[in-house]
Amino acid sequence: MLAAGIMSGTSLDGIDVALVDITGAAEETQVALKFFATYPIDPALRAKIQANLANETSTVEALTSLDFALGEAFAAAVVQACRSFGIASRDLGFVASHGQTLYHLPKPPAGEVASTLQLGNASVICERTQTTVVANFRERDMAVGGQGAPIVPYSEYVLYRSTTSTRILQNIGGIGNATVIPRNATLDRLTAFDTGPGNMVIDELCRRFYHEEYDKNGAHAAAGHVNQAVLDALLAHPYFARRPPKTTGRELFGAQYVDELLATHHLTPDDWIATATALTAQTIADAVRPFAIGPTELIVGGGGGYNPTLMAAIRAALPEATVRTQEDLGQRADAKEAVAMVVLGNQTLHHLPSNVPSATGASRPVILGSVTYYD
Repeated sequence: MLAAGIMSGTSLDGIDVALVDITGAAEETQVALKFFATYPIDPALRAKIQANLANETSTVEALTSLDFALGEAFAAAVVQACRSFGIASRDLGFVASHGQTLYHLPKPPAGEVASTLQLGNASVICERTQTTVVANFRERDMAVGGQGAPIVPYSEYVLYRSTTSTRILQNIGGIGNATVIPRNATLDRLTAFDTGPGNMVIDELCRRFYHEEYDKNGAHAAAGHVNQAVLDALLAHPYFARRPPKTTGRELFGAQYVDELLATHHLTPDDWIATATALTAQTIADAVRPFAIGPTELIVGGGGGYNPTLMAAIRAALPEATVRTQEDLGQRADAKEAVAMVVLGNQTLHHLPSNVPSATGASRPVILGSVTYYD
């Protein structure tokens, strides 16, 4: 069956669409990536997303409108991907959409309820693509006491488990997240958690200093110098000392975090970006080191895998593991999460669970997502 996975991450760098041939279910799942593309988010739509990420500039009216606008954008990306591949979107078996995370609140303040909000209306996607849509994967895990994140460990277990080494799947999107798959692991032995900021702080600094969306090829970080005193201060953030399962997001490491950094410390632009890159590398290494027992591979996916300065910093900080990229395994680093959505959607349509309680803290395995059928 050919299906489409849609992913739009916290870095807002585009809408990823993967067309995936998927067969079987559970541990018999087999996937083959047939087509992948990242489509730019219209600048006006990106500005609306960014405005609604902050309480001060968000409104109920804007959120409601944004839900449908994102549905239109996601659907258009799928239609365009299918057209490029030479099929009609109605010929897909299904579309699996992660949605755009606006807020993730696994540990709410007093008076609030643990919750999460991903926008990108499934009914709009269903109508425009004329096929079944599976969406809202995080909510069910939270309904049974989980943190709703990380969301991809099940797909990583199915697709990457090994009989010869521990494999740690490290995604570096806006946020960094790791899935630890011990050698010969069963599903209940997985550990997964967010390591902290991935590209989020680096990207925000690039926007502030250079009006660039990211540090292309790690060039700014390579031109700067890591300020060890500032790095040590950043590493003292209490999130990094917490034990898994744990999850984080823009609420801790977004624009307000960068505001505080710039007000507290004074570095040149490239030194800031170099230090933020070192923060990402060091927090990844510190977080996964306790699991690097025996032969261990750290397999990096997400946009961070294409930043050679960041990859070199990770290798230097984690000599205990062989650091590889998705491409080293014949995969695509930038397609990994969109492919994962297809795996989750496939589980849902087979009426099978796909959360990992040992990773999220959920009380039990549950079937994730809601299904919108095209009649």
